[in-house]
Amino acid sequence: MERETMCIQAGYSPKNGESRMIPIIQSTTFKYDTSEDMGKLFDLEASGYFYTRLQNPTNDMVAAKLAALEGGTAGMLTSSGQAANFFSVFNIATCGDHIVSASTIYGGTFNLFNVTMRKMGIEFTFVDPDCSDEELEKAFRPNTKAVFGETIANPALVVFDIERFAKAAHAHGVPLIVDNTFATPINCRPIEWGADIVTHSTTKYLDGHDATVGGAIIDGGKFDWMAHADKFPGLTTPDASYHGITYAEKFGLGGAFITKCTAQLMRDFGSIQAPMNAFLLNLGIESLAVRVPRHCENAQKVAGYLSGHDKVAWVTYPGLPGDKYYERAKKYMPNGTCGVISFGLKGGRSAAEAFMKKLKVAMIATHVADAHTCILHPANSTHRQLTDEELIAGGVGPDLIRLSVGIENVNDIIADIEQALA
Repeated sequence: MERETMCIQAGYSPKNGESRMIPIIQSTTFKYDTSEDMGKLFDLEASGYFYTRLQNPTNDMVAAKLAALEGGTAGMLTSSGQAANFFSVFNIATCGDHIVSASTIYGGTFNLFNVTMRKMGIEFTFVDPDCSDEELEKAFRPNTKAVFGETIANPALVVFDIERFAKAAHAHGVPLIVDNTFATPINCRPIEWGADIVTHSTTKYLDGHDATVGGAIIDGGKFDWMAHADKFPGLTTPDASYHGITYAEKFGLGGAFITKCTAQLMRDFGSIQAPMNAFLLNLGIESLAVRVPRHCENAQKVAGYLSGHDKVAWVTYPGLPGDKYYERAKKYMPNGTCGVISFGLKGGRSAAEAFMKKLKVAMIATHVADAHTCILHPANSTHRQLTDEELIAGGVGPDLIRLSVGIENVNDIIADIEQALA
């Protein structure tokens, strides 16, 4: 099926007389006839559900739809995008291990990696996504377990060179993890370009309506864990907590990563998405292929308007001819990038604050990538914990304004910006 059809049809096929919509299984527990039946679930000898802290049928149907959209083999939903990124790394890295990450990732993810996960004993090296081959090579260590990046960085809008980083990761026997939140599988499927694991904050375009917080992890099913068995003992050696199961042997390339992530991390952390939220997420996904092109079309016009305004110092939008990442965006996302624009005003930080107070259509909100037009000054909000030096290194200068262009009439959006600038 084409992606437009998958948004509607994938993940759930009702049988005769069954619910047309994905059902909400709003239950914490599931009944079985015998202890032996339940025991098979705990031994991972049978598929099924026993406690929603680990898995829920509603969630799995929506995860299956996302796996189909991304061209992956298995998927799981999490309680947030932060949980998805944490799980994707912690599933294969532990105390004493090392990760290579792009420096331009979302500030919340940067803080998760640079502060919280360092406390867990996992080291991170942050590299400029446009670094030289020599600099990238120097970032790897014998204990490196993965490479991480974002298809389109939030809010720096750097377009990640997926093929290049995948090649480097695979040369060192480790997977590439790509956060595909901004591009969505409508505009880019990182697995087709060499990525091994894809994550999402489903809170953004996938939901699209400010309704639910959530995340997702999709396994591309191509990375051969057993070929690098010494690097990934959690997947390639027996798990004592599940009677000696070796995930890579029992579940193969297509299922090992997600099975371990569910059986171990979701079991122990319980960061699962509520079934009701998964149901609402599915409603959002059904219109994804219609909404994303409108976001891109509107953003293209707004970016063009801003770039020609005498009060605007600079504009970053990968779809704008002349943008640093225009050609790379055309390669990976020929049908459009996203609806997010970054720009700065002449007058810097103070001008940004004054401008935002005058907006009437665009709402000041920490959110991004949904039907409403939203605006934010990251240095004063989402990236407030970073120093000016860290902001600049992450491509998020103190003057940067992040504009998430919604699906309203674009003339109203531009008129609102015009009166605020005036």
